[in-house]
Amino acid sequence: MEKTVCELFAGVGGFRCGLNSISTIEDAKKPEKWETVWFSQWEPADKKTQWAHDCYVNRFGTSLDLDGNDTTNEDINAVDKSKVPDHTLLVGGFPCQDYSVASTLATSKGLEGKKGVLWWDIRDMLEAKNTPFVLLENVDRLIKSPASQRGRDFAIILACFRDLGYTVEWRVINAAEYGYQQRRRRTFIFAYRNDTKYAKKVLEDANYVAMHGDELHRHSIAKVILSQGFFATSFPVNPLDVKYVKIGKLPKGIGELSQSFSFTFENSGMMLDGTIYTAKTVPSYDGKQITLGDIMETGVVDRQFFIPREKLYYTNPDVTHSDETKQKLTKEERQTWQYLKGAKKICRTAANGHEYVFSEGPIALIDEYNKPARTMLTSEGSFSRTTHIVRDKQTGEIRLLTPVEMERIQGFPSDWTKECLVDGEKVPMPVNKRKFMMGNALVVDLIKQMEPELSNIVENE
Repeated sequence: MEKTVCELFAGVGGFRCGLNSISTIEDAKKPEKWETVWFSQWEPADKKTQWAHDCYVNRFGTSLDLDGNDTTNEDINAVDKSKVPDHTLLVGGFPCQDYSVASTLATSKGLEGKKGVLWWDIRDMLEAKNTPFVLLENVDRLIKSPASQRGRDFAIILACFRDLGYTVEWRVINAAEYGYQQRRRRTFIFAYRNDTKYAKKVLEDANYVAMHGDELHRHSIAKVILSQGFFATSFPVNPLDVKYVKIGKLPKGIGELSQSFSFTFENSGMMLDGTIYTAKTVPSYDGKQITLGDIMETGVVDRQFFIPREKLYYTNPDVTHSDETKQKLTKEERQTWQYLKGAKKICRTAANGHEYVFSEGPIALIDEYNKPARTMLTSEGSFSRTTHIVRDKQTGEIRLLTPVEMERIQGFPSDWTKECLVDGEKVPMPVNKRKFMMGNALVVDLIKQMEPELSNIVENE
């Protein structure tokens, strides 16, 4: 079977970089192990320039549909999925949204989801192209959302896969727990069609017999989750007593799922024929730990990233708390990183007139070299509590991360987002956009670690 890929919600190409072991910009010019036959990247918020799409095209070129048209920068809702070239693997990092639906129909009968919820475009692509293998990435809270009905959204996704004839494995992976340079937890989903050789092999290796009951199945599926499955092979976990593998059932109708289903999904699991098997696993890794200090620039850094003292501190640098129930601070004092990241007490009034004291604890003002970076968010380029602040390696002065450092934190080549191809001309990407792209990306290193097993699976089909 050919190693062909369709990349949805492609961003600046994280999956493609990972599947093809791209570590430098020059690597992107070499023949690829996995051929990307089509991709989709459209950002409705970018009215003038589609920065992510144009960065992707600058590095990889574009892809045409079966009619010879370039639809890669169109709203995926409007794309005719039947015109997408056939592919072996569908990948994508899709937004976490509300997946509830009003319909009581089974997904195979044409489920109508809420408009704009991008999961349904993945589902429609699978129905149109009958893709053998699927690898998706999402935020870690996916398996718990929404708060009012824990597990419903993930169960709807699993039910869609069930009704389309797929088996699913999932794992919540923290990149730092496998030695990488960011403490970033993400849910990964690997699905495979039930008629693939791989699907049969997984069950045969686990000694799974369909006629056996749940208890015997628990032992077989535990082998998949803990040692023999896709994620267990790529990211080892510690042994676990099979009694801790929980079992649940998906209702037959999606409508029933939307209205009443609730289930506690753990960080590892499998869905087979509508039965859920899930367990809380612990990573098994004793190798090198890459830290923030390892990826920081060591040369001269542009002065635009350094923070003036008056913007860093409003009082003694040792102060980590502010109590405005006793003394109000000025607007200028509140516009400092010291205040933003420090502990606070503030008098507030609710909409109903109730007065209360808002409080929050402190977080470290400066991120130290000897730990992996904290999770990067799309707010990284703004004045935010979650923004990283570091000590420059050459001068010792305090500054923000550079775009290159952010690219390295996510495992991209240095300067990957430096330029875009806009209307045939290379254009620099604004710094704030580069930071947004990286806050929105996945950890490329994790896909690189999965790729050998993906290649093995596809080559044996």
